[in-house]
Amino acid sequence: MATQTASTAGSGSGKPKEKKSQEDIYAEFQQLRNQQRNLVNNLSTIEMDFKEHKTVIDTLKTVESSRKCFRLIGGVLVEQTVEVVLPQLELNKGQLEKLIDEGKEQITKKGLEINQFKEENNIKMRGQEPTQSAASEKEDASEEKPTTNRNVLVGNL
Repeated sequence: MATQTASTAGSGSGKPKEKKSQEDIYAEFQQLRNQQRNLVNNLSTIEMDFKEHKTVIDTLKTVESSRKCFRLIGGVLVEQTVEVVLPQLELNKGQLEKLIDEGKEQITKKGLEINQFKEENNIKMRGQEPTQSAASEKEDASEEKPTTNRNVLVGNL
């Protein structure tokens, strides 16, 4: 009998699934939400940089290519010409576009991860309507057997 237990335990995911306390679940959920907020903040910063690059590029396209301009590089103001700066800015703008796309992808993945975590741990947000699947499960359960246990919220009159 001991050999059966060892063989079945070895075929699992490696460690037994432990029941998490509510505090652990809450802490992990908050950590996931904080990660998502950080991703959103980083994305908004990158989007602001992108808009600034776009504005500068549009402005520089209207002036002579031999005109001198100044560019801030690592805290140092450098004098260059428009013909030198413009291609560099356009390259940076393209890289910022890629970062924005990647950031949106990461935010979407993190949102899916949060939703999956909420479903796995039966987390309900205050003021949030139950999800469609949860509502249909309740309907299915009520059709199968008559309701004998009803929850009623009573307020002070």
